Amino acid sequence: MLSRACVRGFGLGAAAPRRQAYQIAKRTVTTDAASSHADKADVPDSEDEPFPVKLSDESFETYELDPPPYELMTTKKELKKMYYDMVAVRRMEMAADRLYKEKKIRGFCHLSTGQEAVAVGIEHAITRDDAVITAYRCHGFALMRGGTVKSIIGELLGRREGIAYGKGGSMHMFAPNFFGGNGIVGAQVPVGAGIAFAHQYNGSKTATISLYGDGASNQGQVFEAYNMAKLWKLPCIFACENNKYGMGTSAARSSALTEYYKRGQYIPGLKINAMDVLAVKAATQYGKEYTANENGPLVFEFVTYRYGGHSMSDPGTTYRTREEIQRMRSTNDPIAGLKQKILDWEVCSEDELKSIDKQARADVDKEVDEAEKMAVPDPTPKILFEDIYVRGSEPAYLRGRTTDETYYY
Repeated sequence: MLSRACVRGFGLGAAAPRRQAYQIAKRTVTTDAASSHADKADVPDSEDEPFPVKLSDESFETYELDPPPYELMTTKKELKKMYYDMVAVRRMEMAADRLYKEKKIRGFCHLSTGQEAVAVGIEHAITRDDAVITAYRCHGFALMRGGTVKSIIGELLGRREGIAYGKGGSMHMFAPNFFGGNGIVGAQVPVGAGIAFAHQYNGSKTATISLYGDGASNQGQVFEAYNMAKLWKLPCIFACENNKYGMGTSAARSSALTEYYKRGQYIPGLKINAMDVLAVKAATQYGKEYTANENGPLVFEFVTYRYGGHSMSDPGTTYRTREEIQRMRSTNDPIAGLKQKILDWEVCSEDELKSIDKQARADVDKEVDEAEKMAVPDPTPKILFEDIYVRGSEPAYLRGRTTDETYYY
């Protein structure tokens, strides 16, 4: 009786009009990978002489922040290196795709095909003393931070010569000032804030790029990290790689606010066309200088797109159309976009660019082949006790479950 009275009293007896559960997310920053412009007259003959590139007016959107300069200085040498790097990352990911399908790689495997401009653009904007930490779509970052294709593929194959001695796999890769590769959704974000605190404490004038996906953006620990970073003015860029889908759920269905660069609320934000490697570099360069100069943290949103599924077990076509994927591949590809600009600006000839492409593929294929030939580790209990401590710092022994399982180093 009481429940019926409440229904009548609150006017809930009549059927409520149906409404759409969510609004379609708008991504107003361009995803044109070839949106930058340079005058051919400004392009010098020298490989190392800088020249100006004008970024598209739609490269950035800001929140409580002045935009980065829309003019970026680069060189012929750097453009060709960026192209090489993106081709190498994609070729490596394609090799991982093949090896997974051949059942040589087991377990989780998340590829970044289509998102190469993020890892490459960031690396060309920072120094080796700056720090990067990301989630489990980490192979490209590991390569750009100093890992080798051989060590990364070796890790995926579970070999002892892998980048984490074959014990980390796809989601746990590390290199100097690259803190992973982390498998727990969003857990790397507060760790990134901690690394930034170390930079601040040491007075190193360096910054941390703490990356996460749009699928992790609703995690409570992300907002806790924002709060601490703002309170302590930490030199940290919280960077959301918005590839439009968190696993198989679109951003619009999972997030009440899909403008992730505004999520910091009291932290300035910047939305970036992350299909253009030059826009990524310009934004990261600007953000690094801003945060390292004691202005506090920033929240970035890299607008990007993954061609494959969330992981190798996801076909990636049940929650989006094949036409959508093909459209992004054919019109917004970061490698094709940079290639077009290099040729338009006469940075090099088409034959030279083909040679760079061929060299990158050959270099990757050679290291992949070497990784496949690595010996499979012996399945002995001893291996279980290795690499728990930094090599050379092990204690005299490590206790097992029972006294007879105690392991002596």
